[in-house]
Amino acid sequence: MLSRFATRLNSFASAPHLQWPDLVGKPTMMQMAERAATVSGLTDLDLNFPDHVSGEPESIARRIGDLGLSINGLAMRYYTNPAFKRGAFTNPEASVRREAIDLTKRGIDAVRAMGTDLMTIWLGQDGFDYNFQLDYGQVWDWEIAGIREVAAHDPDCRISIEYKPDEPRAQSLLRDAATTLLAISEVGLANLGVTIDFAHALYAGEQPALVAHLIHRRSRLLGVHLNDGYAKRDDGLMVGAVHLRSTLELLHQIRRDGFDGALYFDTFPDTSGLDPVAECEANIATVRRLVEIAEGLAGDNGLADALARQDGVASQRIVNRALIGA
Repeated sequence: MLSRFATRLNSFASAPHLQWPDLVGKPTMMQMAERAATVSGLTDLDLNFPDHVSGEPESIARRIGDLGLSINGLAMRYYTNPAFKRGAFTNPEASVRREAIDLTKRGIDAVRAMGTDLMTIWLGQDGFDYNFQLDYGQVWDWEIAGIREVAAHDPDCRISIEYKPDEPRAQSLLRDAATTLLAISEVGLANLGVTIDFAHALYAGEQPALVAHLIHRRSRLLGVHLNDGYAKRDDGLMVGAVHLRSTLELLHQIRRDGFDGALYFDTFPDTSGLDPVAECEANIATVRRLVEIAEGLAGDNGLADALARQDGVASQRIVNRALIGA
């Protein structure tokens, strides 16, 4: 449990001179995958669609497999048409909405052709920038209809909605766990679930462990993106760099709730030119240790008693002992 590690493929374009001293231009998808395969402990990759799937999906999956990695799933990106800036499933133009939905269906077909069954959709373009810009009821209906249509396209493919408060729009329609769960409830299809991104939850004002459990109760937690930040934006810092205890609590909670998927590192070494291989290995080492601590806490009767009594002093002492030996 909690032993599979996936990562953001585009991270491996960071500090290209360390890997490709003579490279002209950007590395290819397979060059980044080959670099990722050198990370000790990495088991999976997530690819973006359509960005990373320009050839036959089956061939790409075989080539990734030959590197010793599995494909955890695909993540939709709506950048191919500039019109998507005004919305994908909620665009005011019916033809653009249709294009976004059909693109997502092709992505789902590619997921299945690759031998996996997880498609993550982040609808960051579906939102607004101004008061009085939207008819909220209309765009909500369009969002629900779009999600329902793509989820119904292949009931055996899990569709996970990744929420985020903003960016690229000033306000995202699916901005937090509660709103996303409301949408899933209205769609009413069993193959839907939620991806929680640690940094997104922080700057949505959420307690990551709490919302992970609420997702578990009301839907399915299909993806966990680990990173960190200062709760003002999507900083993409290394795991545990700022909110170590909250990260531990999240791992403790999802372990209790039975999450058994890959832990995905959505971090941005490319922001400051870090060595992406070293950065990913640091993330894996941090999470492995935190998982060990979480497993120890799960068997600690003293912690269970402190939680039952809501005794913050006792619980902090126990967690301090586990984290820093104090």
